Amino acid sequence: MKHSPGFLRLVEQAKRRVKECTVADVKAGLDRGEQFHFLDVREDHEFAKDHARGARHLGKGVIERDIETVIPDKQEKVVLYCGGGFRSALAADALQQMGYVNVSSMDGGIRAWREAGYPMESPA
Repeated sequence: MKHSPGFLRLVEQAKRRVKECTVADVKAGLDRGEQFHFLDVREDHEFAKDHARGARHLGKGVIERDIETVIPDKQEKVVLYCGGGFRSALAADALQQMGYVNVSSMDGGIRAWREAGYPMESPA
């Protein structure tokens, strides 16, 4: 997908302010049974098609509105992902501005997760 220059600048700025993690980091944490919120911030139709096993959906379009209801404790660990790591970086930046202190964006997003052969879920 070709992104517009303005969007890419916005993402670049956000990525300077947020923590990023790899798909391997996230998978290892899940395998160890670490407790964290694993959120897919893609659009509803993207999540409905398939998503990383164990992820919950909270789309980027509503995350700022709904996050405090879903995760009221701003100290809890939150890992966000999207298609490639751009929207999740923007969402992580917004959550940090809202006071969430342990939020990160999964670099490479669901594409990197799929390429690594990690488990996926899809509707029955």
